[in-house]
Amino acid sequence: ITTMENKLLLLLCLTVLNVFLVITVESLDNGLAIQPPMGWMAWERFRCNINCTEDPDNCISEKLIVQMCDKMVAGGFRDAGYTYITLDDCWAEKRRDPLTGKLVPDRTRFPRGMKALADYVHRQGMKLGIYSDMGTKTCKEYPGSEFYIQTDAQTFADWGVDMLKLDCCYGGSGMEIGYETMGFFLNKTGRPVLYSCSYPVCLGGHVIYERVAKTCNMWRNAIDLTDSWDRVYKVIRIYGDNIGNFSAAAGPGHWNDADQLMVGDFGLSNGQQTAQIVMWAMWSAPLFMSVDLRNIGVFAEELLLNKDIIAINQDWAGSPSYRVWQDKRLPVTTDIIEGWIKRLSDGTTAIAILNGSNYGEPATVVKTPRQLGLLGNTSYIFRNVLTSEKSGPFNDTVPMKVRIPATSVYFVVATELE
Repeated sequence: ITTMENKLLLLLCLTVLNVFLVITVESLDNGLAIQPPMGWMAWERFRCNINCTEDPDNCISEKLIVQMCDKMVAGGFRDAGYTYITLDDCWAEKRRDPLTGKLVPDRTRFPRGMKALADYVHRQGMKLGIYSDMGTKTCKEYPGSEFYIQTDAQTFADWGVDMLKLDCCYGGSGMEIGYETMGFFLNKTGRPVLYSCSYPVCLGGHVIYERVAKTCNMWRNAIDLTDSWDRVYKVIRIYGDNIGNFSAAAGPGHWNDADQLMVGDFGLSNGQQTAQIVMWAMWSAPLFMSVDLRNIGVFAEELLLNKDIIAINQDWAGSPSYRVWQDKRLPVTTDIIEGWIKRLSDGTTAIAILNGSNYGEPATVVKTPRQLGLLGNTSYIFRNVLTSEKSGPFNDTVPMKVRIPATSVYFVVATELE
């Protein structure tokens, strides 16, 4: 190696080290996600449907996003807090612009370009989200952001994008540094962009969540959801096990993302849909529905717009929820009744009791407030979040009693009596 090559190599190493130090020292500071973000995401319901010739109403396109945006406004979802409308994979051309290296929206499906779409969304009082990947390719093999991090960050900002979901398919060994680098350059654009990261789940949870929270506004840390109770319940169990104590890392500005809501789709019963959104509310998880709002049923619509559920999810304290007890029902030991508590900013406590059984049998739960995870030697009134009915007082000698259908939930707020 020549002397000149040595100097160039040294300069490269110093440059990389300098960027690394800047990134790791400068934490996330975009002023966003003080409460868990809420919105709509395309993936679960519409996947990578790009066949606009045969399926023009359901393909990933400007038309679809405009229609969903309009429905979110007209249906009261925006005013309820669902303000982000987010593209997932498959929105781009298969190749970058050969002259600038920039990503290019599919010219047929997004004929006016992404800036025009963002402008439309903003005029409706909404925010536009977009998708990329910290790899050479996205999960569906569209161009990824690896080696184009600064270019893509500036491109998204120039388009007026308000949220970036950064996936991790085809990501390399430097994935964590890559995500931090993208966060750094997003901040450098000067545009506030909500930053959604996927690398904790891609790294199997082997991350330091406090470090993740310095880079990301929200992060995936469990399996991908599909429209099935089996997958939803697996996520609930992951959050209950809380390996690595990831729950403690969440708070204003940075949240654990349990993935999209299946409410209003095809695979969950009414009880299971209720259980999902209740548990997401307990965890202060981002609420991103993925449903065709043009054809949503009344039950799902009312559930997604339930003000009391949303209020618990959006509680200013942002306190984590923990599973505090489990009862296994013999002889089917996989049938588990479990209790969760969440301290709220007004001094009350939210309680969710989940009957996770697939066995089909309702469960009768009889417990004192102390057994539910509340303080003993005092009495409580319970308000059912789903029905507004009140019950009690309950104390160490007067337990509550409730019968919960299989794969459903009992959801109350407990108020301590003076």
